[in-house]
Amino acid sequence: MRPVIGLCGFSLLSLAVLTTARPKAGTEQKCKSGPVDLVFLIDSSRSVRPHEFETMRKFMIDILNTLDIGPDATRVGVVQYSSQVRSEFSLKAHGNLDAMVKGINQIIPLAQGTMTGLAIKYVMNAAFTEEEGDRPKVPNVAVIVTDGRPQDRVAEVAAEAREKGIEIYAVGVARADMTSLRAMASPPFEDHVFLVESFDLIHQFGLQFQDKLCGVDLCLESDHGCEHICESSPGSYHCLCLPGYTLNDDGKTCTAIDLCAEGKHDCEQVCISSPGSFSCDCNKGYKLNDDKKTCSTIDLCAEGKHDCEQICVSAPGVFTCNCNEGYTLNEDKKTCTPIDLCAEGKHECEQICISAPGVYTCDCNKGFKLNEDKKTCTNMDLCNTVEHGCEHQCVSTPGSYYCICPEGQLLQEDGKSCGTCKSANIDLVLLIDGSKSVRPQNFELVKKFVNQVVDSLDVSAHGTRVGLVQYSSRVRTEFPLNMYHTADEIKAAVMKVEYMEKGTMTGLALKHMVENSFSEAEGARPLSRNIPRIGLVFTDGRSQDDITEFAKKAKEAGITMYAVGVGKAVEDELREIASEPVEKHFYYTTDFSAISTIAENLKLNVCPEESQGEIEVKDPCACESLVEFQQATMSSLEQLTQKLAGMTARLEQLENQLLSRK
Repeated sequence: MRPVIGLCGFSLLSLAVLTTARPKAGTEQKCKSGPVDLVFLIDSSRSVRPHEFETMRKFMIDILNTLDIGPDATRVGVVQYSSQVRSEFSLKAHGNLDAMVKGINQIIPLAQGTMTGLAIKYVMNAAFTEEEGDRPKVPNVAVIVTDGRPQDRVAEVAAEAREKGIEIYAVGVARADMTSLRAMASPPFEDHVFLVESFDLIHQFGLQFQDKLCGVDLCLESDHGCEHICESSPGSYHCLCLPGYTLNDDGKTCTAIDLCAEGKHDCEQVCISSPGSFSCDCNKGYKLNDDKKTCSTIDLCAEGKHDCEQICVSAPGVFTCNCNEGYTLNEDKKTCTPIDLCAEGKHECEQICISAPGVYTCDCNKGFKLNEDKKTCTNMDLCNTVEHGCEHQCVSTPGSYYCICPEGQLLQEDGKSCGTCKSANIDLVLLIDGSKSVRPQNFELVKKFVNQVVDSLDVSAHGTRVGLVQYSSRVRTEFPLNMYHTADEIKAAVMKVEYMEKGTMTGLALKHMVENSFSEAEGARPLSRNIPRIGLVFTDGRSQDDITEFAKKAKEAGITMYAVGVGKAVEDELREIASEPVEKHFYYTTDFSAISTIAENLKLNVCPEESQGEIEVKDPCACESLVEFQQATMSSLEQLTQKLAGMTARLEQLENQLLSRK
């Protein structure tokens, strides 16, 4: 393909101007135009008479006489056609004028039809080929001379020839069809289409053709109108565009070639157009690869360009944070917090919930074991699962156990064996009634009663420990088990206790004792050491709250309960408080003056025989001691009977006096 050159022609209107005489061919100066590959395509159909063909022969020779003929100058080929096409000589056949003239004179007309389209196709595909002498980058010019209407289609094949860079001049004589001439010729038609009345006038085209081929540089000396580039050719010019632009249909202006819009690119994502070229880019979140065409995702997570605490989820050019299983994303959308199902109450554990991020496991309190469902707990009956060593009976408690002995026997210091006496090492908590009904002077007797009991004990940090609680409408710990370690300290503290007055909340006092007084925090020694726990309740009246629940819980907790009542104390309540056998743990007297006797009797039951020299106490197991106890009890009863008889007699006297006054 070659760029189209522009050899300008003349219309019939201008032919008259060119009829003036010109120098003969032999005396003319040769045209020194640039090199041209020129092919004459002459019509030799039957309608062309012999003398007319001779005129056409002379027409070609006259034009050759004006040209600078040579292998490096102008090359000429001749093709004649009618119903068939015949090459008379090719572009490379003759290298000088004489040989060409001889070849033209030897042409014998075909004298058949007019297949102009077939002839143009031959010129395009054969005459202007390298094999036939066509030169690259040298303008191709075809001059078609015809006297009639083509018998085949010419428009399509002529357009294809022009597209390949062949500039076509169409010269019509006499009967030639103007429409067909315009269909064959290159634009502009006023420069490339010629129609003359007879073959005698055809030489006028030769004169014009010579002027154009040897004329001035029209790009420099005319208003060519090219938008980008004007390229001169012999006798004409044509417009070109800069790289990346294409020439418009007007042959002068240019339009940028948008390869992106035409889809003539291999960009994977974004095509950026420039005239006749393009560059590739990528969408947001992607980067251009080294091939400058394809794109790769920008993975900020993989590149470590994020601030997620746990999991980074990548998307092209961005990221979001997430958390491992068992964690929840915080409001900052970056950090994570463990999901504490236990704290949120989202569990089914019966007792203890142990949290791990997003999950939990269940456990049980001491003394319980986890069931197979891994949720609920069962009390561990240690009596049936361990070698407890109890001589008589083992009693299970949650996570522990203790031993008890049959009636009439006491648990020994080892906490397992039974005997008629027991160790003096105990934890003793006394609950004393400080209600309003006790009255201040009697409360002083109560304090003396407490100290009388203390005197009978071996008080020390490793021996017996004593705690004191006073109650009325409320409960107050006067001192816990671990505060004092000598009898003198305890007795001094007792005498400083202030009388509370108000109500009688015995049930509340029992609850306080069970939940607080016998806790290790307040000085009670661990159950594993088998130190007896003893609670002594002293009251002078009916409780204003329920005692049943915590009287029972105290005994279930292994506390041996003693109940001492005075005056208006209710016997049923005292019995409910007291441990079994009730007769050995329940005491009552009508007035406060007799409580010292109870203290003596109580000492015999609480305190054991002499034990390894740790404490000196009376032996409750000795026969004389038992007799002494019985005698003292009988004496007290006789005194009480006498007092009751005197009170009855006095009441009868008062009653008689009232009746006599009526």
